[in-house]
Amino acid sequence: MTAALAALLGALLVGGVVLVVLGFRPRTDQPALRRRSGTDARRRMLALLRAQGPRLAIGVVAGVGFAALTGMGVMVVVVPIAVVGLPMLLSAPPNRDIDLLESLDRWVRGLAATLPTGRSITDAIRVSVRNAPDLLAPPLALLVARLDERWTAQEALRAMADELDSPDADAVLASLALASERGGTGATATLNALADSIQDRLKAQREIETERAKPRIVVRQVTVITLVVLAVALLFGREFFAPYGTPLGQVILLSLLTLYVAALLVMRRMTLPRRRDRILRSLR
Repeated sequence: MTAALAALLGALLVGGVVLVVLGFRPRTDQPALRRRSGTDARRRMLALLRAQGPRLAIGVVAGVGFAALTGMGVMVVVVPIAVVGLPMLLSAPPNRDIDLLESLDRWVRGLAATLPTGRSITDAIRVSVRNAPDLLAPPLALLVARLDERWTAQEALRAMADELDSPDADAVLASLALASERGGTGATATLNALADSIQDRLKAQREIETERAKPRIVVRQVTVITLVVLAVALLFGREFFAPYGTPLGQVILLSLLTLYVAALLVMRRMTLPRRRDRILRSLR
């Protein structure tokens, strides 16, 4: 009974840690996509379960094996959560800023090459949809649809800026909005300057991301070594870990593991890029 109670407490405690981990994961979706219905949320959860299903199954088998060998019932809960959660926690978070900068650079250079042919800003945008980067293809298609519905260029570009929700995109779209008001005068030079500026920022972002990756690599190596040593010690040095086999010992063990996970969360949070203020605001 005491072992079952300890396992239940462990499940609640470690499950809470996993929820905190998921809460700290960076949001890479767009503002319009953040307001999804509960059905979409369930679909994402099911997709996550399908993606992590094999890993979770391996964790359950390993957890049952460790619990049988060590007598620590809490391992049935801890090991599967560690197998699923640690790779997510120690992996490099997606950097949307770099992906978006790369897409903007490609799109802006394509626009700058199209404008000298005599097309207007809106015509050049329509043409650019054909070879748009994957990240920009949906918002660009929506932008063209709004232009076809007789939205003004300024309104359509501001709406696209809200969807991308990025200061870097704001700079490009604001320049296009101003150029459309002037009839394209000087737009090519403006876009070329923007492309050079994007390249400089992209280079800086890549250097920053390289520096951010260094502590993650060190922590990942330390964590892997620690887990291997603990696993071997649990299997071949059971006398040393015998106190952790009691209900109180398992609660203490869970507390120590929770503190370590909390330290990993703080480290991950520190290496995430900070959100910058936008320069365009929605008029709607």
